[in-house]
Amino acid sequence: MVRPSESQALLAATLRRAIMRLNRGLRRARPVSVLTPSQFSALTSIDLAGTLTPRELADAERVQPPTMTKIVAKLEEHGLIQRAPHPTDGRQVILTASEAGRELLGDSTRARDAWLAERLADLDPEDRETLSRAAEVLERIARS
Repeated sequence: MVRPSESQALLAATLRRAIMRLNRGLRRARPVSVLTPSQFSALTSIDLAGTLTPRELADAERVQPPTMTKIVAKLEEHGLIQRAPHPTDGRQVILTASEAGRELLGDSTRARDAWLAERLADLDPEDRETLSRAAEVLERIARS
């Protein structure tokens, strides 16, 4: 493993702080919801995956199965997910986002995108171009 230089470590710390502050702003821009952040995250994971078993969801969210059982129950209570029998294992179920769940996620995405677009509109074109290139680099980092 290559040890980062002092300037790389400083850049990493600066980026981490900026991303954390930006993420806080995006979370605040999310419409008020009955969901906790953990429930919202679980719903997002289900929607992104298409279908997950409760165990797969617990693994994806890095929580213990009993915790995920409570989260799934709340999502189901709010009509945001649906359960279906597992096609090959009768002991398991498959979770999918319901239409209401996908709508809630869409509303949240639109609100957060609007919040960020307002802030980007205040920047000069050169800064927006820099952020466009940085977004591509951050995507590559996130995929690695």
